[in-house]
Amino acid sequence: RRGGVDRPDHSERPARAAGIAGARAPDWEGVLWETIGHLQALIRMDTVNPPGNELGLARYLDDVLRGAGVDVTLLEPAPQRAAVVARIPGTGSGRPLLLLAHMDVVGVERDRWTANPFGGELLDGCVYGRGAIDDKGMLATNLQTMRLVQEHVVRAGGRLARDLVFVATSDEEAGGMWGIEWLARTHPALLEAEYALNEGGRIRLRDGRFHYCAVQCAEKVPNVVQVTAHGPAGHAAIPLPGNAVVRLARAVARIGAHAEPVHLTDVSRRFFTGLAAAWDDERQRAAMRDLAHPSPERAAAAAAVLCEEPNFAAVLRNGISPTMLAAGVRSNVIPAEASATMSVRLLPGESLDALVARLGSAIADDHVSITVVDRGADAPASSAESPMFAAIRDSVAALAPGLPVVPYLSTGATDSATLRRLGVQAFGLLPFPLALQDEERMHSHDERVPVKSLDFALRLMWEMVGRISVERE
Repeated sequence: RRGGVDRPDHSERPARAAGIAGARAPDWEGVLWETIGHLQALIRMDTVNPPGNELGLARYLDDVLRGAGVDVTLLEPAPQRAAVVARIPGTGSGRPLLLLAHMDVVGVERDRWTANPFGGELLDGCVYGRGAIDDKGMLATNLQTMRLVQEHVVRAGGRLARDLVFVATSDEEAGGMWGIEWLARTHPALLEAEYALNEGGRIRLRDGRFHYCAVQCAEKVPNVVQVTAHGPAGHAAIPLPGNAVVRLARAVARIGAHAEPVHLTDVSRRFFTGLAAAWDDERQRAAMRDLAHPSPERAAAAAAVLCEEPNFAAVLRNGISPTMLAAGVRSNVIPAEASATMSVRLLPGESLDALVARLGSAIADDHVSITVVDRGADAPASSAESPMFAAIRDSVAALAPGLPVVPYLSTGATDSATLRRLGVQAFGLLPFPLALQDEERMHSHDERVPVKSLDFALRLMWEMVGRISVERE
């Protein structure tokens, strides 16, 4: 025990080296405790966005990587914002592999945390703190992977078939203007790669056992839409027909009752087909198998069953979530306008304008207008038939034999979309095995990563990088 944490027991699932040429096996226990130290240091740097202030954290990464003998470029897109790009050169027989993670985190409600959100405390076998999962845990794992490859492959006489590139970005939680978008716009050559590994997928635990592994190959497109109701203004002492607040409430209720059409993408078809092999609920398992049935009636019935579960519905339909309301200036004044902001997540290939038209029909009120505030950009899917997906699948199998590995369309947005638009095959896999209860702490209270999951992540990254990047003897 160190810091009140039991040492991980891997007697049931011994990790195997992926046949890495010239590589010495790492001291995994030592690597784990070094990584915990890095993760604690990263958590203790407050990079809540806004404002981000990622520069101090970037300098920490720069120091660690340079200390390991890795070439680093530290960029400052704006005051106190940063990007770190580090590279271990390969022979050039393959195009680069990017290990991507972001440095910024979302805010906290301190009074709802039982641990210090910026303390990086080691409690109950877990590292607690904002970013432990999203995304400083992956940042620490990528950092340690670079150090392992430099020490146990390059310095041991092995060779990389492709450059291994570490990328740490700012501003992911606020859209990436000063992060991945800035890099893509001003330094696209630094992002030139064949493959990338990023957040976005999951390794799910259920009742303490491995359940499935979902690898993000595509993601929904984020958009922002504003719904505005118009009506007569006046003194609140005299109720007026057509009150804008009442109109807005009615419009939002109709949007809430509106269900977008089901659209099964190729990625989602493969996701549900693969997931059916591991699913316990017999009714849902049958529905997963019937989603792509040639009978439209049978496919529709299957979709209806799966859409009872919000997480599955979000994969099968465009999503519309009211998030903010605005109206009025005083309690005794009826406002002329009232508005609601909607987060709209489109399935790849879907039209935002067509969705807006459907919403207009559902609202059915000429005194309510819909305006697109922010229009997202679509991105092509990454191939589940690629060597990178095979390397992920085989690496997972080496550590968790029999675990289903399925392609996944994520409902949330990540930096991977920008890379896919640049022609990079980006795959999302948060490498920490997590129970749903722990995954739901992301962006919520008492975010934490179990030490055993962190240990698994380190071994998994080593396997994946070894299989796709290291030349064999």
